[in-house]
Order: sequence, then structure tokens, then C-alpha cells
Amino acid sequence: MADFARSADPAVQRQLDRLAALGPGADILGLERITRLLERIGNPHLSLPPVLHVAGTNGKGSTCAFLRAAIESAGMQVHVYSSPHLVRFNERIRLAGKLIEDAQLAPLLEEVLDAGGDIGASFFEVTTAAAFLAFARTPAHACIVEVGLGGRLDATNVIPSPVATGIAQLGIDHQAFLGDTIEAIAAEKAGIAKRGVYLMTMRYPESVAARVAEAAAQAGAPLMAEGSAWRWLVRDGQLRYTDARGTITTPLPALAGPHQPANLALAIAMLRFNPVIRLANEAFTAAALGARWPARMQRLSPGPLTAYLPGDVELWLDGGHNAAAGEAVARALAEIRDGRDCHLVLGMLANKDPEGLLAPLAGQLASVTTVPIPDHEHHAPADLAARASALGVPVTGTEVDVESALLDIGNRVAGDGRPPIVLILGSLYLAGEVLQANDELPG
Repeated sequence: MADFARSADPAVQRQLDRLAALGPGADILGLERITRLLERIGNPHLSLPPVLHVAGTNGKGSTCAFLRAAIESAGMQVHVYSSPHLVRFNERIRLAGKLIEDAQLAPLLEEVLDAGGDIGASFFEVTTAAAFLAFARTPAHACIVEVGLGGRLDATNVIPSPVATGIAQLGIDHQAFLGDTIEAIAAEKAGIAKRGVYLMTMRYPESVAARVAEAAAQAGAPLMAEGSAWRWLVRDGQLRYTDARGTITTPLPALAGPHQPANLALAIAMLRFNPVIRLANEAFTAAALGARWPARMQRLSPGPLTAYLPGDVELWLDGGHNAAAGEAVARALAEIRDGRDCHLVLGMLANKDPEGLLAPLAGQLASVTTVPIPDHEHHAPADLAARASALGVPVTGTEVDVESALLDIGNRVAGDGRPPIVLILGSLYLAGEVLQANDELPG
């Protein structure tokens, strides 16, 4: 499914319109087009600050957030390339700690499109080239690059010599591009491995770990797997990370959810094992407390959307959209709701699996209301409601938008003895609409 972007800045929008007209209008994998595009703009990917490259099905964005928080806490400047954006295209490119300004972004996109508009590069490939061009021209101490889709054939995989690579949680997603089994997907993700560069991985099932190890060996990458090269546990309300150099203790992450300590531990491993970026242990405490990653079990602040609910009802947001995310959200939800009812507002893209996302959550939901996702191909709310109902989840109906869903829920729960919580779930694109509607733009 194609990426999608709008900008309030006319100069940026002109370039986004050009990109929409020139690109193939769909996700495509392969390194030929991005390689040709980068050659035409001077191969900026060969002149980046030290790169930390992160792949995974879920958790890679949070891992990048922990990496950034740790490095910046040491007074260093960091570039970050991530996707998708939630509200503004600019969120994809963070230059030396700040989101790229429209005044920088428009000419950057124009330069890339002028140089390679005839190549047929995708939205993501043009974005990647623009980000690398910006990163090469702006001094920084480190560069954090999140894989877009897969790994082996992802446009970011043109980086020849990162200082460390890491793979977060693995699960089933994007089968049309990566394969129908988790083992095949793991092999694609492990395609970011580079000769002589440490590859840090989480703990996976045996068959998955074997495929990752095979890919690392073929690339000549030393594999540093959780459980052998490093490990972590939660004890007495703290994270204890251990490797051959010793043990580090940090507070638990401020990011909500019991899956976040694993992402923090992976970030610590990447920073401990790379040969270039060296940090004091205090940086890992700063990462735990300071990392922020919007739309990942985020409690929304008072705003136009939360006003549709009684004041004592908490409104939460997560962009999860696959089975692995459903399991992570279910664990986080069990902690957050503390026995309270949870009412779900659900919208999903047409190429996502509702049953996979909902099955782990079904037993915790008091109701589900389904909504469309504006400007994107999505599951029809009535179809989504029927599929949720088939899982035994109480469905209250469909609504035309999130605001109507929240208004209905607010009317239904008003006066409840113990205030419930409301969770909006199913798509990062929907999450972006929610953040914008509640005046909470990612910064």
C-alpha cells in the first residue's frame, strides 16, 4: 500500500505532488532504483555520521527512540530517519535533534526529484535519498536509521558500513513482500547484517533464531544474540542488563507497556557493542526515562478529542496493526486498565489482519466500535465489526469517524461507578488523524 503525505507548506506540497505523479504509487522493494538515485546526487549515504541501523516487525521505532535519548543525553547531536510519519511528513527526518523545517525540506525534495525523477523511484526511496542528503550535509555525532520494510531489499540497506545493526521483535506482517512464514520474514530482516559489524538480536524461537544466525553467518556479521551475548530481566521495579563487560541497572522505561524493557535492552546492547559511540552508564538511565515515541500506548492529554469523554475517562492511543502488536498491546492493557472496562475504537487498513490483532485482546474488551481511516484503503467498518463479533468481542456498532465513536462511548459510560478507559487502535495512519484532531503534534 502506497505511502501518503500532505503538507500545509505550499512549497513542500508541490514536491509531494511531483513525487506522487512520478513514483509508481505502490510499495516496491529492491536496491537498484535507490542506488541509481543516490549516485545522481553524489552518494550521500557514503558520508553519513556513524550509523545505527534497526530492523524488526514491531519495536524498532521504540528502540530508535531509546537510542536517540541515550546519545542526546550525553550532549551529542543525532540524525534520525524513521517511518511512517503520523501527522507531518517532516517527522521522518530529524536533523541534529530537530525535525526538518519546511524551508529545508522543500528544496531537498526538489533536488532529489530533479536529479532522478525519471528513475521511477518510490515514495520511500525518494524520502530515503532526501534524508541521506540532509544527513550528509549536516554535522552530527550519530545517525539512527529505521528500516522501512523488511531489511534485505529495503532502501535503507544501501548503507555499507553501519557501526551496529539490531533486530527488534519479529512477527508476521507484510507477507506479500517478505514471505508467509516468520522464518522467511526473519531472513529478510536479517538482511541488514554487514561483514564485520555486530548484529544484535532479541530472543526468538529456535527456528527463527536459526534463520537469523544463518543470514548473519552468510554476511560475515558477528551475531550478538540475547541470551548468549547479553541478557536482561526486570527485578524490583528496575531493568538489569548484563553482558561480558558487566551489569547496568536502569529505571523501567517511561514508555508504557511490558514489552518496552526488551526494546530498551536491545538499544543498550547496540550502544555497548558498537566500536564508535561510547556512553557512560548514566545515558541508559536517561534513555529509560526520556524516550518518547508517539502513538505507542500513549495516553492522550486533554484536548478536543478527550473532551468527548467524561473527565475521569482515560483515552489511550496505539498504532499497532498486526498479531505481534496485538499481543504487546494486550499485555500493556492488562497493566493499564487494572480491572477497569476497556472500550475499543478500531480502524484498520485493508491489507491488515483484524483477527490477528484482536485475538489477544478479545477477553479484555467491554465493547468495540469500528471506524474508517480517511483517505486510505481500509476495512469497511461493518466488515470489521462482523469480524470482531466472530471473535466473541461485544460490538456496539460502526461510526463515521473517531469523534462520533468517542461521543457515543462517552454517553454510554457517563456515570459508571468506576471510570473505564478507551483505546484507539489499528493503524498508524489513524493514529496520526487522532493526534492531529487532539492538537498533539509529534515534535
